[in-house]
Amino acid sequence: MAKMEVKTSLLDNMIGVGDMVLLEPLNEETFINNLKNRFDHNEIYTYIGSVVISVNPYRSLPIYSPEKVEDYRNRNFYELSPHIFALSDEAYRSLRDQDKDQCILITGESGAGKTEASKLVMSYVAAVCGKGAEVNQVKEQLLQSNPVLEAFGNAKTVRNDNSSRFGKYMDIEFDFKGDPLGGVISNYLLEKSRVVKQPRGERNFHVFYQLLSGASEELLHKLKLERDFSRYNYLSLDSAKVNGVDDAANFRTVRNAMQIVGFMDHEAESVLEVVAAVLKLGNIEFKPESRVNGLDESKIKDKNELKEICELTGIDQSVLERAFSFRTVEAKQEKVSTTLNVAQAYYARDALAKNLYSRLFSWLVNRINESIKAQTKVRKKVMGVLDIYGFEIFEDNSFEQFIINYCNEKLQQIFIELTLKEEQEEYIREDIEWTHIDYFNNAIICDLIENNTNGILAMLDEECLRPGTVTDETFLEKLNQICATHQHFESRMSKCARFLNDTSLPHSCFRIQHYAGKVLYQVEGFVDKNNDLLYRDLSQAMWKAGHALIKSLFPEGNPAKINLKRPPTAGSQFKASVATLMKNLQTKNPNYIRCIKPNDKKAAHIFNESLVCHQIRYLGLLENVRVRRAGYAFRQAYEPCLERYKMLCKQTWPHWKGPARSGVEVLFNELEIPVEEYSFGRSKIFIRNPRTLFKLEDLRKQRLEDLATLIQKIYRGWKCRTHFLLMKKSQIVIAAWCRRYAQQKRYQQTKASALLIQSYIRGWKARKILRELKHQKRCKEAVTTIAAYWHGTQVRREYRKFFRANAGKKIYEFTLQRIVQKYFLEMKNKMPSLSPIDKNWPPRPYLFLDSTHKELKRIFHLWRCKKYRDQFTDQKKLIYEEKLEASELFKDKKALYPSSVGQPFQGAYLEINKNPKYKKLKDAIEEKIIIAEVVNKINRANGKSTSRIFLLTNNNLLLADQKSGQIKSEVPLVDVTKVSMSSQNDGFFAVHLKEGSEAASKGDFLFSSDHLIEMATKLYRTTLSQTKQKLNIEISDEFLVQFRQDKVCVKFIQGNQKNGSVPTCKRKNNRLLEVAVP
Repeated sequence: MAKMEVKTSLLDNMIGVGDMVLLEPLNEETFINNLKNRFDHNEIYTYIGSVVISVNPYRSLPIYSPEKVEDYRNRNFYELSPHIFALSDEAYRSLRDQDKDQCILITGESGAGKTEASKLVMSYVAAVCGKGAEVNQVKEQLLQSNPVLEAFGNAKTVRNDNSSRFGKYMDIEFDFKGDPLGGVISNYLLEKSRVVKQPRGERNFHVFYQLLSGASEELLHKLKLERDFSRYNYLSLDSAKVNGVDDAANFRTVRNAMQIVGFMDHEAESVLEVVAAVLKLGNIEFKPESRVNGLDESKIKDKNELKEICELTGIDQSVLERAFSFRTVEAKQEKVSTTLNVAQAYYARDALAKNLYSRLFSWLVNRINESIKAQTKVRKKVMGVLDIYGFEIFEDNSFEQFIINYCNEKLQQIFIELTLKEEQEEYIREDIEWTHIDYFNNAIICDLIENNTNGILAMLDEECLRPGTVTDETFLEKLNQICATHQHFESRMSKCARFLNDTSLPHSCFRIQHYAGKVLYQVEGFVDKNNDLLYRDLSQAMWKAGHALIKSLFPEGNPAKINLKRPPTAGSQFKASVATLMKNLQTKNPNYIRCIKPNDKKAAHIFNESLVCHQIRYLGLLENVRVRRAGYAFRQAYEPCLERYKMLCKQTWPHWKGPARSGVEVLFNELEIPVEEYSFGRSKIFIRNPRTLFKLEDLRKQRLEDLATLIQKIYRGWKCRTHFLLMKKSQIVIAAWCRRYAQQKRYQQTKASALLIQSYIRGWKARKILRELKHQKRCKEAVTTIAAYWHGTQVRREYRKFFRANAGKKIYEFTLQRIVQKYFLEMKNKMPSLSPIDKNWPPRPYLFLDSTHKELKRIFHLWRCKKYRDQFTDQKKLIYEEKLEASELFKDKKALYPSSVGQPFQGAYLEINKNPKYKKLKDAIEEKIIIAEVVNKINRANGKSTSRIFLLTNNNLLLADQKSGQIKSEVPLVDVTKVSMSSQNDGFFAVHLKEGSEAASKGDFLFSSDHLIEMATKLYRTTLSQTKQKLNIEISDEFLVQFRQDKVCVKFIQGNQKNGSVPTCKRKNNRLLEVAVP
């Protein structure tokens, strides 16, 4: 959506009249038509001076966005179109900058949008005041107090789906910078009768429906509730569900708001338990029962509900049951207990429910005040927001409507007084003569209601306190006697003769002429509602509750604090509260928002003129306008006035050099406005009649059109001249570029022609020189050829005699030389790789070179072998020597040999030097270890194997225990005579020892190893190096081994093994050891 144009004055682009003070002519019809015109164009706000009229649109409008907040921030009240933000900003800036406490009074009937207006005021103030974590927390708590109070204090009525059924006044406290510190909430006259009974088409308070819809099953079970609304007598069923209202979501919102405001979890649970108890109280029913003495008493029909209530509240069941059946009356030292009949029992039950809920609501307000109150004790600035019932005129008006309308009479009285006072102060401040304004003073109506001796409230209290039979009829009779002659009181039974023929008045009614119109009150219920009586037995039963919250709500039930004095009546309490409120409001600068409901259908785009007319009357809006314009209808500061109308005078247009007041005087004199139509104040011009202002606006509009025409003319001339100069400049630039382009093309053509001519000339010269050079070359070649032929001729003549004798030999030698030369050159390009195992060799080209070819092959092979050997280190040479030795010993003899060729000989497989386990073994051996490997030593007795460490040094062969590292055997190499092994693919080998040696005492050794070829080779080389004798290596599939004194034959056979490819050894008899090889 495109951003709307920000207006610079209330009078710009005005739909209808933005300020009713300027309405001409002023009457009820034009007033309503102006409101309707603006309402049809989505202009829901209209001013009466500084008062804002708000018409409920019953739909969302895009006029409350953050951008709108910024538009109205720090702007003059009349600078932009009427808006609730303008009033909020004016009040906030007056509080912050001028140190004036403010109050915003929001009035109107149910459904007119009072609650939404109060929310908008609070949200605007929250948006424009300071920022910071602590400030934001305070703002959030102040804003979140609304959902909690709405849940417990608002209900759906026939006129409003979210009607406030209590009056609320909130004082928001600010520091010197204008940042919120906290707040205090006061509540007035909760409609507690709604708890037990609701009119048709209306609901009980929201919280009951929210609890049943949004609570979890676990919570409902804990509260002993069911989700079905029809289970509870206190809930009306015809309007239980409201279109567009999600009670379950609202319940979650309320729980979250309670947490933000500062309610502890156990406090929130206690509140819900009290709500559940109130709901269940409505389900208690009574039945009559006659006693022996003939008196009727009541009994509870189903005690299950009573039992669950007692479990919720912690009250002894017998105590509460007795409180519903008996009433104890105390007089001085005497106590009298009487039974309650069924009607009285129901009255007691409903009275308890109403008192319990009303006191819970008051406790909630006090608990919220504890959380949101200012924590500092510095001086505070205060802004009060009053959201209270508007004037109510129903078909059946009772005690509640009477005191509500009394409150509105007081608000109207203070409104007139403060408005006149504000007008008078401004006149005095601006040095304007003050003239008395005639207006209706409703003090006489207030006196009729609140007079301490003859007032209606005083007579009602007197009737309630009077001994004897007191009824609503006796109260009406008393009114007829005392108020009969009052001009604002009417009754059918009045002594005033002029009302005797008024048959429109029922017998049980009286009528009061309020400032907003006549209201007919049904006297039925006045006495009971004013008494607001709760039996002492029920108060004491509540005080005995184990539920801490309920106990705190009934302090009068404490037996130690029994007060026989009658509690104050509801009327006297409300009168005192209103007096306190009026006193509070009179200390603050007032700001008014008058809310109007356009229709009863709660539908958008519908404007019911009769309904609006009714509200205009009882809100006294026309009276407000008349009071406002009784002196001067419009006033404005000199600077904006001169700025707005300076174009109407040649002397002030376009700039006025002197003071703004002098400029306005010159302007008004030039326009010949009658002197009686305006007056000059200290800082403002005051205009008496709206016609004068509209004349100025018409002149300004005409002058603006003339100025617009002039500006258009000048602008068009400037635009045409600018366009001409731009075209002229462009033509010059284009012509220059064209000339440049033509010269460039001409130069390029000339340059190309010159280059072409040059190329032709250079080509001709080059061809001429080439012909001369070719001619010279041919001449030289001819001379050389002639000379060569000549020299050849001379030589042939000289050597002809020699040529014939030696020609064959010379030709042979030359040919042979050329063939050998060609042979060597071809061999150079066909040499094979330098790998010694590469057997490729170029083929022989000529037979006579056969011996030479073979010799070259031999010499080349020897040469590349030498080159390959020169690359070896000493260690690598040793490895290859060992590999060569192994090849000579085992190639084509032992089947295991081929698999060992690719495995390097490492020797030290156990890393004895690094392993701390073999430290003791290492210390015991001083020689260099050639091989260290774990072998399997074959047991001589049964053929089983045992792991041993096989160590070979320069002089000895050692066997050590694998686990402990302890040396088991040590054999000098000189005592080793032979090594025997099979020709098959196994790792068994026998080490034969010299007979008679010390090491041969136990016989020869039979081992099995995975590195047989390496071990045998190293043992062979080491023995040869030390003894200078070759060790005999015997390879046979059957050989003898000396075991102690016996010789045992070791025989190798082929066989299938159970354990895979591992050879097995088995002792067959004393003379045969059989090894099965796979």
